Amino acid sequence: MTATAPPQARPEKKPPRRGTTRVATAARAVPRHRLSVQRVDLWSVLKLALAFYLSVVLLVLVAGVVTWTTLARAGVIDNLESFLGELLSSNDFQLLSGEILQGGVLISLVLVVLLVILTVVAAALFNVFSELLGGLEIVVEEEPPDGR
Repeated sequence: MTATAPPQARPEKKPPRRGTTRVATAARAVPRHRLSVQRVDLWSVLKLALAFYLSVVLLVLVAGVVTWTTLARAGVIDNLESFLGELLSSNDFQLLSGEILQGGVLISLVLVVLLVILTVVAAALFNVFSELLGGLEIVVEEEPPDGR
């Protein structure tokens, strides 16, 4: 017979919660990678901003048309026209939906152009400041393979 020592009790480790401090992350020895964004391509920023702002405008215009159509079918537009006609002392006051839609499209396109220009100028300023100050540093940590 051989005598074996009883297994030693190990303290139970609890996985760290999300948002914990750096001390808990350093204790696990997670590999870190430091990346630095030094420059942003202005042509890529222009294409991405144009696609983003045009899709937002399209979404807003479709939502506006659907809302207008729903309100017109419910009779809210007619009630609004009669109220505004009484307020302005006009017997034949009408909201012209086609002209309202045209105005919305024109204002939206002007806003898209202005916002795209503003976004590209902001990216150019980022390039200037990152050249002076060293860029934007990003630290990426790998997750352990067991998912904790």
